[in-house]
Amino acid sequence: MRTRMILALLGSCVFACLVSSGSAAEPTAPIKALIVDGQNNHKWAETTPVLQEMMEKSGRFTVDVSTCPPKGKDMSDYLPEFEKYDLVVVNNGWRADSWSEKAMQAFERFVKNGGGVVSYHAADNAWPQWKAWNEMIAIGGWGGRNEKSGPYLYTDKHGNVFRDRSPGKGGGHGAQTEFEITVRDTEHPITRGLPKTFMHGPDELYSFLRGPALNVQILATAHSDKSNGGTGHEEPMLMTITYGKGRVFHTVIGHYLAQIKRGSFVTTFLRGAEWAATGKVTLPVPAGFPDQAYPPGE
Repeated sequence: MRTRMILALLGSCVFACLVSSGSAAEPTAPIKALIVDGQNNHKWAETTPVLQEMMEKSGRFTVDVSTCPPKGKDMSDYLPEFEKYDLVVVNNGWRADSWSEKAMQAFERFVKNGGGVVSYHAADNAWPQWKAWNEMIAIGGWGGRNEKSGPYLYTDKHGNVFRDRSPGKGGGHGAQTEFEITVRDTEHPITRGLPKTFMHGPDELYSFLRGPALNVQILATAHSDKSNGGTGHEEPMLMTITYGKGRVFHTVIGHYLAQIKRGSFVTTFLRGAEWAATGKVTLPVPAGFPDQAYPPGE
Protein backbone atom coordinates (compact mmCIF):
# COMPACT_ATOMS: atom_id res chain seq x y z
CA MET A 1 0.00 0.00 0.00
CA ARG A 2 2.77 2.42 0.99
CA THR A 3 4.63 1.68 -2.29
CA ARG A 4 1.53 2.43 -4.36
CA MET A 5 1.04 5.75 -2.52
CA ILE A 6 4.65 6.77 -3.18
CA LEU A 7 4.35 5.94 -6.88
CA ALA A 8 1.12 7.92 -7.13
CA LEU A 9 2.74 10.93 -5.47
CA LEU A 10 5.75 10.69 -7.76
CA GLY A 11 3.45 10.56 -10.78
CA SER A 12 1.60 13.67 -9.60
CA CYS A 13 4.87 15.51 -9.08
CA VAL A 14 6.15 14.59 -12.54
CA PHE A 15 2.90 15.77 -14.16
CA ALA A 16 3.01 19.04 -12.21
CA CYS A 17 6.61 19.61 -13.28
CA LEU A 18 5.75 19.01 -16.94
CA VAL A 19 2.87 21.47 -16.80
CA SER A 20 4.84 24.15 -14.97
CA SER A 21 7.83 23.78 -17.30
CA GLY A 22 5.65 24.18 -20.38
CA SER A 23 6.78 20.82 -21.83
CA ALA A 24 3.31 19.32 -21.85
CA ALA A 25 1.71 18.98 -25.26
CA GLU A 26 0.16 22.22 -26.52
CA PRO A 27 -2.30 22.71 -29.37
CA THR A 28 -0.64 23.36 -32.72
CA ALA A 29 -1.15 26.96 -33.84
CA PRO A 30 -3.28 27.31 -36.98
CA ILE A 31 -1.49 28.06 -40.24
CA LYS A 32 -2.41 31.44 -41.68
CA ALA A 33 -3.12 30.88 -45.37
CA LEU A 34 -4.01 33.18 -48.24
CA ILE A 35 -5.58 32.02 -51.51
CA VAL A 36 -4.84 34.35 -54.43
CA ASP A 37 -7.09 34.12 -57.48
CA GLY A 38 -9.02 36.25 -59.96
CA GLN A 39 -7.70 35.34 -63.40
CA ASN A 40 -7.72 31.75 -64.60
CA ASN A 41 -9.06 29.83 -67.58
CA HIS A 42 -10.37 27.43 -64.91
CA LYS A 43 -13.38 28.33 -62.74
CA TRP A 44 -11.48 29.92 -59.87
CA ALA A 45 -14.62 31.53 -58.38
CA GLU A 46 -16.03 28.04 -57.79
CA THR A 47 -12.87 26.16 -56.79
CA THR A 48 -11.53 28.75 -54.33
CA PRO A 49 -14.46 28.41 -51.86
CA VAL A 50 -14.07 24.62 -51.88
CA LEU A 51 -10.32 24.82 -51.29
CA GLN A 52 -10.95 27.31 -48.48
CA GLU A 53 -13.58 25.09 -46.89
CA MET A 54 -11.48 21.94 -47.01
CA MET A 55 -8.51 23.76 -45.50
CA GLU A 56 -10.54 25.25 -42.68
CA LYS A 57 -12.43 22.01 -41.96
CA SER A 58 -9.12 20.19 -41.59
CA GLY A 59 -8.64 22.22 -38.41
CA ARG A 60 -5.13 23.15 -39.46
CA PHE A 61 -5.63 26.42 -41.37
CA THR A 62 -7.28 29.79 -41.22
CA VAL A 63 -7.86 31.08 -44.75
CA ASP A 64 -8.30 34.49 -46.36
CA VAL A 65 -8.81 35.16 -50.07
CA SER A 66 -7.28 37.90 -52.23
CA THR A 67 -8.85 38.34 -55.67
CA CYS A 68 -6.99 40.41 -58.23
CA PRO A 69 -8.75 42.81 -60.65
CA PRO A 70 -10.38 41.30 -63.76
CA LYS A 71 -8.26 40.72 -66.85
CA GLY A 72 -7.24 43.91 -68.58
CA LYS A 73 -7.91 46.11 -65.56
CA ASP A 74 -5.38 48.19 -63.64
CA MET A 75 -3.21 45.94 -61.43
CA SER A 76 -1.07 48.71 -59.95
CA ASP A 77 -2.94 48.78 -56.62
CA TYR A 78 -3.12 45.00 -56.23
CA LEU A 79 -0.71 44.18 -53.41
CA PRO A 80 -1.68 41.35 -51.05
CA GLU A 81 -0.10 41.52 -47.60
CA PHE A 82 1.88 38.32 -48.08
CA GLU A 83 3.97 38.89 -44.98
CA LYS A 84 0.89 38.38 -42.77
CA TYR A 85 0.67 34.75 -43.81
CA ASP A 86 2.53 31.46 -43.50
CA LEU A 87 1.23 30.11 -46.80
CA VAL A 88 0.00 31.38 -50.17
CA VAL A 89 -2.12 29.10 -52.39
CA VAL A 90 -2.07 30.25 -56.02
CA ASN A 91 -5.30 29.71 -57.98
CA ASN A 92 -4.51 31.89 -60.98
CA GLY A 93 -3.82 30.35 -64.37
CA TRP A 94 -3.43 30.60 -68.11
CA ARG A 95 -3.29 34.12 -69.57
CA ALA A 96 -3.40 35.77 -66.14
CA ASP A 97 -2.19 39.36 -66.32
CA SER A 98 1.13 40.07 -64.67
CA TRP A 99 1.08 41.53 -61.19
CA SER A 100 2.74 44.89 -60.67
CA GLU A 101 6.48 44.90 -60.18
CA LYS A 102 5.88 45.85 -56.55
CA ALA A 103 3.57 42.87 -55.98
CA MET A 104 5.93 40.45 -57.69
CA GLN A 105 8.87 41.65 -55.63
CA ALA A 106 6.83 41.39 -52.43
CA PHE A 107 5.86 37.81 -53.27
CA GLU A 108 9.42 36.85 -54.16
CA ARG A 109 10.63 38.34 -50.88
CA PHE A 110 7.93 36.45 -48.96
CA VAL A 111 9.05 33.11 -50.40
CA LYS A 112 12.79 33.78 -50.18
CA ASN A 113 12.36 34.61 -46.50
CA GLY A 114 10.65 31.29 -45.77
CA GLY A 115 7.03 31.64 -46.84
CA GLY A 116 5.19 28.58 -48.11
CA VAL A 117 3.49 28.29 -51.50
CA VAL A 118 1.06 25.86 -53.11
CA SER A 119 0.88 25.89 -56.90
CA TYR A 120 -2.53 24.37 -57.61
CA HIS A 121 -3.26 22.78 -61.01
CA ALA A 122 -3.46 25.55 -63.64
CA ALA A 123 -1.28 27.90 -61.58
CA ASP A 124 1.62 26.34 -63.46
CA ASN A 125 0.10 27.79 -66.65
CA ALA A 126 0.44 31.34 -65.32
CA TRP A 127 3.09 34.00 -65.87
CA PRO A 128 5.51 32.33 -68.31
CA GLN A 129 7.69 35.47 -68.39
CA TRP A 130 8.03 35.77 -64.59
CA LYS A 131 11.43 34.20 -63.95
CA ALA A 132 11.02 33.78 -60.20
CA TRP A 133 7.58 32.19 -60.50
CA ASN A 134 8.87 29.63 -62.98
CA GLU A 135 11.74 28.81 -60.62
CA MET A 136 9.26 28.40 -57.76
CA ILE A 137 7.09 25.91 -59.66
CA ALA A 138 10.02 24.16 -61.43
CA ILE A 139 7.96 23.28 -64.52
CA GLY A 140 4.89 24.70 -66.22
CA GLY A 141 2.92 24.66 -69.42
CA TRP A 142 1.18 26.73 -72.07
CA GLY A 143 1.63 30.50 -72.42
CA GLY A 144 4.19 30.03 -75.17
CA ARG A 145 6.52 27.87 -73.08
CA ASN A 146 9.01 25.90 -75.17
CA GLU A 147 12.63 24.70 -75.07
CA LYS A 148 13.73 28.23 -74.12
CA SER A 149 11.76 27.81 -70.91
CA GLY A 150 13.85 24.84 -69.79
CA PRO A 151 13.79 21.06 -70.03
CA TYR A 152 10.94 18.61 -69.82
CA LEU A 153 10.97 16.86 -66.43
CA TYR A 154 9.79 13.26 -66.06
CA THR A 155 10.82 9.83 -64.81
CA ASP A 156 10.91 6.34 -66.24
CA LYS A 157 8.93 3.48 -64.71
CA HIS A 158 11.72 2.88 -62.20
CA GLY A 159 11.66 6.48 -60.96
CA ASN A 160 14.88 7.60 -62.64
CA VAL A 161 14.61 11.35 -63.30
CA PHE A 162 15.21 12.90 -66.72
CA ARG A 163 15.65 16.53 -67.75
CA ASP A 164 14.98 16.41 -71.47
CA ARG A 165 16.03 19.46 -73.47
CA SER A 166 14.37 18.37 -76.71
CA PRO A 167 12.62 21.18 -78.57
CA GLY A 168 8.86 21.33 -78.37
CA LYS A 169 5.80 22.77 -76.73
CA GLY A 170 5.31 23.27 -73.03
CA GLY A 171 2.07 21.84 -71.68
CA GLY A 172 -0.52 19.31 -72.73
CA HIS A 173 -3.07 16.76 -71.58
CA GLY A 174 -5.42 14.27 -73.12
CA ALA A 175 -9.06 13.57 -72.38
CA GLN A 176 -9.95 13.28 -68.72
CA THR A 177 -9.54 9.75 -67.48
CA GLU A 178 -8.92 7.82 -64.29
CA PHE A 179 -5.25 7.10 -63.75
CA GLU A 180 -2.90 5.51 -61.26
CA ILE A 181 -0.54 7.72 -59.28
CA THR A 182 2.74 6.15 -58.14
CA VAL A 183 4.55 7.52 -55.09
CA ARG A 184 8.24 7.93 -55.94
CA ASP A 185 9.41 9.27 -52.57
CA THR A 186 7.80 7.23 -49.81
CA GLU A 187 9.81 8.93 -47.04
CA HIS A 188 8.86 12.55 -47.69
CA PRO A 189 6.52 13.94 -44.98
CA ILE A 190 3.80 14.64 -47.57
CA THR A 191 3.72 11.12 -49.03
CA ARG A 192 4.80 9.09 -46.01
CA GLY A 193 1.99 6.68 -45.18
CA LEU A 194 0.33 6.87 -48.59
CA PRO A 195 -0.10 3.65 -50.57
CA LYS A 196 2.66 3.10 -53.11
CA THR A 197 0.00 3.44 -55.83
CA PHE A 198 -3.51 4.85 -55.75
CA MET A 199 -6.17 5.83 -58.25
CA HIS A 200 -7.22 9.38 -59.07
CA GLY A 201 -9.71 10.93 -61.46
CA PRO A 202 -11.17 11.14 -63.95
CA ASP A 203 -8.94 14.20 -64.27
CA GLU A 204 -6.55 15.92 -66.62
CA LEU A 205 -3.15 14.25 -66.62
CA TYR A 206 -0.74 17.10 -67.31
CA SER A 207 2.22 16.32 -69.56
CA PHE A 208 4.88 18.09 -71.62
CA LEU A 209 5.54 20.43 -68.67
CA ARG A 210 8.90 22.16 -68.83
CA GLY A 211 10.79 24.89 -67.02
CA PRO A 212 13.93 25.61 -65.00
CA ALA A 213 13.46 22.32 -63.08
CA LEU A 214 15.77 23.50 -60.28
CA ASN A 215 15.73 22.38 -56.64
CA VAL A 216 12.79 20.08 -57.33
CA GLN A 217 11.87 16.74 -55.76
CA ILE A 218 9.34 14.59 -57.61
CA LEU A 219 7.08 12.94 -55.04
CA ALA A 220 4.62 11.14 -57.31
CA THR A 221 4.06 10.46 -61.00
CA ALA A 222 1.45 9.05 -63.38
CA HIS A 223 1.91 7.36 -66.73
CA SER A 224 1.09 9.66 -69.65
CA ASP A 225 -0.32 7.30 -72.26
CA LYS A 226 0.54 8.12 -75.86
CA SER A 227 -2.84 6.78 -76.93
CA ASN A 228 -4.41 9.69 -75.04
CA GLY A 229 -2.13 12.39 -76.41
CA GLY A 230 0.54 11.83 -73.78
CA THR A 231 4.30 11.50 -73.73
CA GLY A 232 4.74 7.84 -72.83
CA HIS A 233 6.66 8.95 -69.74
CA GLU A 234 5.89 9.00 -66.02
CA GLU A 235 4.86 12.62 -65.55
CA PRO A 236 5.20 14.50 -62.24
CA MET A 237 1.90 14.87 -60.38
CA LEU A 238 3.20 16.03 -56.98
CA MET A 239 6.44 17.94 -56.45
CA THR A 240 8.27 20.01 -53.89
CA ILE A 241 10.60 22.88 -54.71
CA THR A 242 12.83 25.08 -52.58
CA TYR A 243 13.21 28.76 -53.40
CA GLY A 244 15.47 30.63 -51.03
CA LYS A 245 14.26 29.63 -47.56
CA GLY A 246 10.77 28.98 -48.89
CA ARG A 247 9.03 25.69 -49.61
CA VAL A 248 6.72 25.12 -52.58
CA PHE A 249 4.26 22.27 -53.04
CA HIS A 250 3.24 21.86 -56.70
CA THR A 251 0.23 19.67 -57.47
CA VAL A 252 -0.93 19.38 -61.07
CA ILE A 253 -4.14 17.46 -60.30
CA GLY A 254 -7.55 18.92 -59.48
CA HIS A 255 -9.12 20.34 -62.63
CA TYR A 256 -12.53 21.24 -61.20
CA LEU A 257 -14.99 20.57 -58.35
CA ALA A 258 -15.43 16.84 -58.93
CA GLN A 259 -11.66 16.36 -58.99
CA ILE A 260 -10.82 18.44 -55.90
CA LYS A 261 -13.49 16.68 -53.84
CA ARG A 262 -11.80 13.32 -54.38
CA GLY A 263 -9.91 11.91 -51.44
CA SER A 264 -6.76 11.53 -53.53
CA PHE A 265 -6.71 15.30 -54.02
CA VAL A 266 -7.96 16.37 -50.58
CA THR A 267 -5.36 14.42 -48.63
CA THR A 268 -2.37 15.24 -50.82
CA PHE A 269 -3.36 18.91 -51.11
CA LEU A 270 -3.83 19.42 -47.36
CA ARG A 271 -0.66 17.56 -46.41
CA GLY A 272 1.29 19.41 -49.11
CA ALA A 273 -0.03 22.76 -47.91
CA GLU A 274 0.89 21.98 -44.31
CA TRP A 275 4.40 20.95 -45.34
CA ALA A 276 4.90 24.07 -47.46
CA ALA A 277 3.98 26.25 -44.50
CA THR A 278 5.82 24.40 -41.72
CA GLY A 279 8.18 21.79 -43.15
CA LYS A 280 6.24 19.13 -41.26
CA VAL A 281 3.04 17.13 -41.71
CA THR A 282 0.69 16.32 -38.84
CA LEU A 283 -2.46 15.70 -40.87
CA PRO A 284 -2.98 11.93 -41.09
CA VAL A 285 -3.67 9.77 -44.11
CA PRO A 286 -7.32 8.75 -43.61
CA ALA A 287 -8.07 5.07 -43.18
CA GLY A 288 -10.31 5.21 -46.25
CA PHE A 289 -7.78 6.88 -48.53
CA PRO A 290 -8.32 7.63 -51.35
CA ASP A 291 -12.09 7.17 -51.00
CA GLN A 292 -12.81 9.20 -47.86
CA ALA A 293 -15.68 11.68 -47.87
CA TYR A 294 -15.47 15.41 -48.57
CA PRO A 295 -15.16 17.67 -46.65
CA PRO A 296 -12.44 16.07 -44.52
CA GLY A 297 -13.74 14.74 -41.24
CA GLU A 298 -17.24 13.99 -42.58
